[in-house]
Amino acid sequence: MSQQLASPGTPVGSESSIMTDSRRLLQHFLAALAYRTQKALRGSPEDFGEFRAGVHVRSPHELVWHMTGVIGYARTMFNGGRFVPPRLPTFREEIDRFHATLAVLRDDLANEALTASITDQQLLQGPCADAMTHAGQLALLRRLAGSPVASENFIFATITADNVSAHQPDPAAPDAWWRQDQAPQPPGA
Repeated sequence: MSQQLASPGTPVGSESSIMTDSRRLLQHFLAALAYRTQKALRGSPEDFGEFRAGVHVRSPHELVWHMTGVIGYARTMFNGGRFVPPRLPTFREEIDRFHATLAVLRDDLANEALTASITDQQLLQGPCADAMTHAGQLALLRRLAGSPVASENFIFATITADNVSAHQPDPAAPDAWWRQDQAPQPPGA
């Protein structure tokens, strides 16, 4: 059960000073999604957006497009209607739209005048978790494309709920053992 708490300041994108704990956590989740998406994309090869791992496997461009659709769908739970984004011509434009869509969902979460048609738990287990799965797929595609993403301890990542932009900080706790030319290490290595 979420408890209503008075916040010390105005939540991001809201004129209200009260927001539920679960909405704050969802905003932080969106920021973690932005961070992990950018981690998977930062330093990728120029042609990574169109990399195809196999027949009927989404390219990174298609994955980010889908992630935008999933997050836009989450917004319909607050605003009604449908969200069916057209594919944008460039991977960069697709990435920018994804982060813009994260920002408006973050702001919807802060707007207490908006009532969702589903619970915060359903929002997390559905569209939010789906989008995070795809951020992991982007990281996997980087490895398959021959440009693996360095590992890090995400507990120490600098993630703040107000930053869902493409401008994410560098890793705060990269794994010292990681090398691009070695196989992944077992858990806890």
